[in-house]
Amino acid sequence: MIRSNRVTRTLVAAAAVCTFATSACAQTSTNSSDYKPEVGQAGKDVIWVPTPSELVDRMLRMAKVTPNDFVMDLGSGDGRTVIAAAKNFKARAMGIEYNPDMVALSQKNAEREAVTTDRARFVKADLFETDFSQASVITMYLLPSINLKLRDKILALKPGTRVVSHAFDMGDWKADETATVEGRNAYLWIVPARAAGTWRVDAGNSSFDVAIAQTYQQIEGSASSGGRASKLEKAALVGDQISFVSGGRAYAGRIAGDKIEGTASGAKFTATKIK
Repeated sequence: MIRSNRVTRTLVAAAAVCTFATSACAQTSTNSSDYKPEVGQAGKDVIWVPTPSELVDRMLRMAKVTPNDFVMDLGSGDGRTVIAAAKNFKARAMGIEYNPDMVALSQKNAEREAVTTDRARFVKADLFETDFSQASVITMYLLPSINLKLRDKILALKPGTRVVSHAFDMGDWKADETATVEGRNAYLWIVPARAAGTWRVDAGNSSFDVAIAQTYQQIEGSASSGGRASKLEKAALVGDQISFVSGGRAYAGRIAGDKIEGTASGAKFTATKIK
């Protein structure tokens, strides 16, 4: 689904150079069993063009979808991404789609592919009013302006949630991975934990403070003890996994709220956020 308050030059240009992933949505149902969407059809405030199956597969592989995942497709159109996640990756998947005709079509497509409702569901809903919190993977193909409107909501999701977008990025939140399939771009982000702040590290025989500055998944910081400070080396954050080198020791741990537990050059360490 691609959403916009009006058909702008941006939308027209985007439609001309790429295949839009999920659906545009009509506000009313035709109640026709013979409903067939037309490429470029207008809906509530969107247009619709299907995504190539090769790109759908690549997006799901970028997100490393497994049978343990719950995939939510924002603007699920004819259901192809949801069906692929359920059929080819054995995940549970849900499509969020505003057009009731598309929802009905998706259900028929899933039945034709022998995908059961316990694996693939389709819901008529507005993506701005939808709760994403149960998803471990989110797929979408939306305009840049819509991505930005959703960005804070996505960043509030559980750390480690994977988000894949066709064609459009999220502004200054840089992607963790980018792929190109037949000239079309796909972007992957992994929702980062909140690492910013000052942490008191207890690493057995040593204790020191680590101050971390964070911009999305990018982090940097310094360690201080006894009035002396040194810059952290190789600081990295992937989901809730944090790592850095300080004093010649490599630290790697998992952030859980205001606590970090992990190992430092093979020995256990803990850290508590103090501010």
